[in-house]
Amino acid sequence: MRANVNLFWILAGFFGFSAGLYAYWSWAVYSASEPVGTVALTLTTVLAAFIAFYLGRVHKAQGAELPEDRLDANIDDGDAELGFFSPWSWWPIMLAAAAALLFLGLAIGFWIAFGAVVLGVISLVGWVFEYYRGNFAR
Repeated sequence: MRANVNLFWILAGFFGFSAGLYAYWSWAVYSASEPVGTVALTLTTVLAAFIAFYLGRVHKAQGAELPEDRLDANIDDGDAELGFFSPWSWWPIMLAAAAALLFLGLAIGFWIAFGAVVLGVISLVGWVFEYYRGNFAR
């Protein structure tokens, strides 16, 4: 986590330097400061500084180190459990088709979106309740 804090402080410094350089350059070329780019780069500086400050405070409060911070860590120490995925399920494909139809309906004709919403709800319910057994078996 310490590396992340240092990285965001470096990014905050870089964005701050870029904001100052951009403001000076726009003032030198156009004899007026260009407000949109200057504000955007300044807010990017503030955001990077906020993230660096927050991560630094969390690192101090918790005192824990990530596996990336330890020299004796293995590659698989940072692996998190991703969950269970149905290897033979057709419901994600149906849900993707419903999303494709929804976007197609928004682009071509809104009437297609109504059928896509119905197909999407059916696909989502089917995917959620896929492993129910007993009275609610599929």
